[in-house]
Amino acid sequence: MNLSLLDPFTLAQDYPESLTSELRSGHSTCVRFNRKGDLIASGRLDGTVVLFDVETNGLARYLRGHVRGIQSLSWSQDGTFLASASQDFKVIIWDLSRQGEGASRTIRFPAPVYCAELHPKNPNLFVCALFEDSPYLVDTSGDVLKKYPLTTAPKRPLEPGAEEGEIDEKRAASDAKQMTTAAVFTATGDHIITGSNKGWVNVISTTTMETIHSARITTGCITYIRLTMSGRSMVVNANDRVLRSINIPDNLKEGVDGNDIQLSVEHKFQDVVNRLLWNHCTFSGNGDYLTATTFKNHDIYIWERSIGVLVKILEGPKEELGTVEWHPTRPLIAATGLESGKIFIWATSNPQRWSALAPDFRELEENIEYQEREDEFDIHLKWDLTKRKLHQENEIVDAVTIERARGEVEDGWNMPVVLDLEDTDSESDSPPSGPGERKRKSPAPSKANGNNTGANGNVTGSTRSKRRRAD
Repeated sequence: MNLSLLDPFTLAQDYPESLTSELRSGHSTCVRFNRKGDLIASGRLDGTVVLFDVETNGLARYLRGHVRGIQSLSWSQDGTFLASASQDFKVIIWDLSRQGEGASRTIRFPAPVYCAELHPKNPNLFVCALFEDSPYLVDTSGDVLKKYPLTTAPKRPLEPGAEEGEIDEKRAASDAKQMTTAAVFTATGDHIITGSNKGWVNVISTTTMETIHSARITTGCITYIRLTMSGRSMVVNANDRVLRSINIPDNLKEGVDGNDIQLSVEHKFQDVVNRLLWNHCTFSGNGDYLTATTFKNHDIYIWERSIGVLVKILEGPKEELGTVEWHPTRPLIAATGLESGKIFIWATSNPQRWSALAPDFRELEENIEYQEREDEFDIHLKWDLTKRKLHQENEIVDAVTIERARGEVEDGWNMPVVLDLEDTDSESDSPPSGPGERKRKSPAPSKANGNNTGANGNVTGSTRSKRRRAD
């Protein structure tokens, strides 16, 4: 019924227009929507992960386990697991279906973690990129944690007359200095796509953990790689001020020969006039649009990916924006402010059409003379009205079934929301009681009986002194 009150032309719009709301809980550094689109995870500067309900903009849950800023977030396909990577050398896998003991698993690494991405089908697998260290493929399915280091050196094509595995000293020294700065899984999870600080994109097999194909996309450092929900395209962000949309070949499956893979650049997105550097980028839910935030600028750019044309520049707060995320099913964009730490929401404005309340209702710009119908004010018999009511009661109304959104898996899981959470900006306001839990604050001192007691029920020093004076 609510959809009928909205203008169909605004519902058909694929990208947002204006800043509509703000979310605030601490200083947010990164955000990520789940695949269903009903929750948004926010990683804070103090290491806390906050979950917001998208429909109500209310707090859903606090997740505490890190002690430094969150670098990246990754949801599982069903929304049950959430991976958070931090500067404190840890990656935590949160099981949102549980609380207390066993609700999370912490994996430590020898260096700060750039990013961590969960496997699209197996939440017990994830890949991560570390600061000045080799990337890892981690298996958390068993009691014993398994870490598999991945190679960073690209697989270069053989020169004429050279044997397989032969490489000159200059290239070997250059490959030794390369570092992996971004890593993601493909849509099927059969391969891992990594990016290096020298502009190389490597395709690594998940089963054999060997590089099967490498291609140099740019000469600069690759800072971020993001795939569409379908997994057919990806965007590569580098520090050369150019965003590259790359088509992923259909033959990229398990057991494919690396020589048959071709990574072709579809479009290049850049600001030729201002030469802006892009902070973060992402695709829309259907993959038709690409959006990015800019360095030392407060605008968000939106391109139509099929033709590579800029369609919209979103204006918002007068501060630089960091991570940007697009809702998987709606024209809604969320971005974090680097100075304030707020989460800004851009969406479409939907004016209500009150003419949808009745089939003969019309919205008028000015008063007109109304002519009543001949039978408009006729008195209906009581038995006729009773017959109409009984007929309406026989109609079956389905108020339980919820239609699945695009990208939502069948028999999806809904996280229970804690309704008594309050907004907090620091850890001292809400003492942690374990992953996913929150203790209530100590009750205020009772004034009814005139006794001042501490948090543990003992009489405070001021009360004892008063009693001595009275004696």
